[in-house]
Amino acid sequence: MATIIASHVVTPKEETPKGLFCLTESDQINRWSHITTIYVYKNNNNVNVNELVQRMRDSLSQILVHYYPLSGRLNWTKCGRLQMDCNAKGAILIQAESKKTMAEYGDFSPNDDAIKELIPKLDISQPIEELPLFLVQVTKFHGDGNDIAIAITISHAISDGISSIHFINSWAKLTRGDSLDPNELPFLDRMVFTSCSLPALQRFDHPEFNPPPLILGRTDSSEEQKKKTRFEFLKLTAEQVHKLKQRANTGYSGESQERAYSRFEAIGAHIWRCACMARELDTNQPTLVKTVVDVRNKVNPPLPKNYFGNGLVTAVTATCCVGDMISEPVSYGAKRIREAVERVSNDEYIRSQLEFVARQETMDMLRTESLEECRADYFFPGNPNIVLGCWLHLPFYEADFGWGKPYHFGPTIVPHIDLGILAPTPDADGSIVIFMNFQMAHMDNFIKFFWDNL
Repeated sequence: MATIIASHVVTPKEETPKGLFCLTESDQINRWSHITTIYVYKNNNNVNVNELVQRMRDSLSQILVHYYPLSGRLNWTKCGRLQMDCNAKGAILIQAESKKTMAEYGDFSPNDDAIKELIPKLDISQPIEELPLFLVQVTKFHGDGNDIAIAITISHAISDGISSIHFINSWAKLTRGDSLDPNELPFLDRMVFTSCSLPALQRFDHPEFNPPPLILGRTDSSEEQKKKTRFEFLKLTAEQVHKLKQRANTGYSGESQERAYSRFEAIGAHIWRCACMARELDTNQPTLVKTVVDVRNKVNPPLPKNYFGNGLVTAVTATCCVGDMISEPVSYGAKRIREAVERVSNDEYIRSQLEFVARQETMDMLRTESLEECRADYFFPGNPNIVLGCWLHLPFYEADFGWGKPYHFGPTIVPHIDLGILAPTPDADGSIVIFMNFQMAHMDNFIKFFWDNL
């Protein structure tokens, strides 16, 4: 059990711009609710927790001058879109103490309800105009040491992972007593990535917004949505990563590619293939993968350095048959993943996708409200499909608040869908951790196939 010691509303240290703030189409189709991740630190420097929290509070007030949208609130337009009200109502910083030792929390898996006491509580039944966009909870564990957890909660409508990590690492730098260089400050003007700045260029069909395949014989995904999921950390050594890449790059059916398949393409294909094996579906069952692609450097001109917002577009593979996924080598899936990413990796297609979103009368069929919700059949990406994410290049372990680098980073809540996210490990030795969420009924089979087929 964790006890709240103090809760602070933190506002920008200086006067910041006020008024409504434009959000992009990429912002609009994300969940408007929050994403929470956790950093766990072992105290190697005997830093006093109360002093650290005070420094974090002061530095948060300081950095919100530069990231002032995070101290505002969202509201709805008459058209059902989101917009930002830069009203400086503030972020929330919570200090807590746990009666448990760090070891008693195990691996900090989202499966464990105990992790919920380490994350900021947010009542999403409140009007959206009242919900803070950024919350953080600093929890000291019980014991002789000063081990702590820092749980970060950010509205996904405001920021994607790249922007959030840049903000967190900059905040940590200020907390340590360093200053930010001018080239580390965020670029906040989202007009460079909105439909307002784009001509009407919807020249393509956009399968990424079509409902994904259902299980053969089903008319909806309601039964699949009811099924429980289980979360696992799957760690691949550098040698195992290398072997999977080698396998993916052997080609199939005499085909070859211009450049070697990446870690994401190879491991993602392995995950997809093992998911097809584990589910024991009909060999003619259609299946696909959904993912998101960072397009900051793919639009023309590229988005400005340190663009703060969602710089992502959705990608979906061509529909494949389960039988082909299982019988063909891992390069078969890797090729489909590459084709999906490449399709959304040019300026014309990206602009067309943004224009498609801008033309929708409502976001209801393109956006879910919360992490736990999948709206009807439209976007349920579980059985027989899967979502893959790539966090491999995000510098999570640079978040040093004066406590040293975190020894653990991970999600605290995952949606009830089949999902595999590739992330770096703190070892910096080429190993990779997969944040894997899968239907409970099939997880044991998935893990068996995952390791047996390495």
